[in-house]
Amino acid sequence: MQATPYRDERLPRYTSYPTAPHFNAGIDASCYSGWLKALAAGTTTSLYVHVPFCRSMCWYCGCHTTVALRNGPIVDYLAALRGEIALVAEQLSAPLDVRHIHFGGGTPTILEPADFVALVALLRQRFAVHPQAEIAVEIDPRRLEPVMTEALAKAGVNRASLGVQSFDPVVQKAINRIQSVEQTAAVVTGLRAAGIGAVSFDLIYGLPKQTLQSCLDTVEQCLELRPGRFSIFGYAHVPEFKKHQRRIATADLPDGEERHEQAEAMAQSLSDAGYVRIGLDHFARPDDPMARAQSEGRLRRNFQGYTTDPCEALIGFGASAIGRLPQGYIQNEVVIGRYAERIADSALPTARGYRLTSEDRLRAELIERVMCDLAVDIDDVCARHPVDAGILASSRRELGQLAQEGLVSFDGSRVLLPEDARLFVRKVASVFDAHLDQPPRQYSRAV
Repeated sequence: MQATPYRDERLPRYTSYPTAPHFNAGIDASCYSGWLKALAAGTTTSLYVHVPFCRSMCWYCGCHTTVALRNGPIVDYLAALRGEIALVAEQLSAPLDVRHIHFGGGTPTILEPADFVALVALLRQRFAVHPQAEIAVEIDPRRLEPVMTEALAKAGVNRASLGVQSFDPVVQKAINRIQSVEQTAAVVTGLRAAGIGAVSFDLIYGLPKQTLQSCLDTVEQCLELRPGRFSIFGYAHVPEFKKHQRRIATADLPDGEERHEQAEAMAQSLSDAGYVRIGLDHFARPDDPMARAQSEGRLRRNFQGYTTDPCEALIGFGASAIGRLPQGYIQNEVVIGRYAERIADSALPTARGYRLTSEDRLRAELIERVMCDLAVDIDDVCARHPVDAGILASSRRELGQLAQEGLVSFDGSRVLLPEDARLFVRKVASVFDAHLDQPPRQYSRAV
């Protein structure tokens, strides 16, 4: 396989199609209101709640977040968040069927315990949350106190995603995130004792001063804590967009070949431990719902990465939050102050979005299946969309080139990635992306 030239190519992560850089201001609050009103009764729905605050900044971070050393800004933001929840609920003409709620950040557990419980209660009051809904929260183990663990359980949280990144002290110093194994283990023990047994870990490769051995050591230490899932992401160094990343010296970063070796070694270590490899960068125990979804062809991909969530609508709350309704994508104001001002004016804080075309839907399904299954039947997907399959002529030519390089093979109209090309799935998915050559290009390395 001649994949080396693609290691440093910058490509989207394809958690949506089209990707967020191609959203536009033509989708505004009035458009979003109409889309919400058009949702039919019983539409299966997910809710995403963004809490864009942390107590300190990790220098690798690529999220929309800000440092809050005191609680005042968080309290003010929470008031705006409640206001948005009320505004969205008022647009709905019929009850929805909410099956998933995800709290992301930032650090969602930066909220006061009572405030978190009350926020979940408000969501239950305003929306028809299914009794068996998955309620997930992202956690910084350095900041989770036992009283907050109790609050999570009281609120009905049943899945927790813990940021680990690396247990190497040298790497931790280089990314401004000091977090011990013991500290993380105590949080895992506390969550399980509270009845929150579904725990996943997030790790990163390609960090400053990170070595192959330190990656393997981190995986080994994590395995002792027996999480149900792992996510292993490649560090995206974009200091032109994230100013705090300028604290990371480019000379300290592994090169493309080293990143590839780190990613593959970590993946092999988890596979040897019995975890099933999911798509590009997730791993799960064989009895985990995500592993079952992959084996049954039900795996999906959204803004949280790989998911078992098949919901028809995703409603995002909070500054910078992105939602997806049947008609297209919606993103809120990114700047917290502007977001709060819009809510204070009793207006939906929509900043931009994207209205999907028939061609977009075709290309989105092709990309999602490649990303989830490492394979796609082009003719089968085309048959489900009212689009002239001729629009894929250039995509087919590019696939032919990738086949010569060993990244794909063909079985009739099926395109398949060999196992050793898994890390280059974004490159294969990109051949279906009609927007890729259009600016802006704010993407991360392919590997």
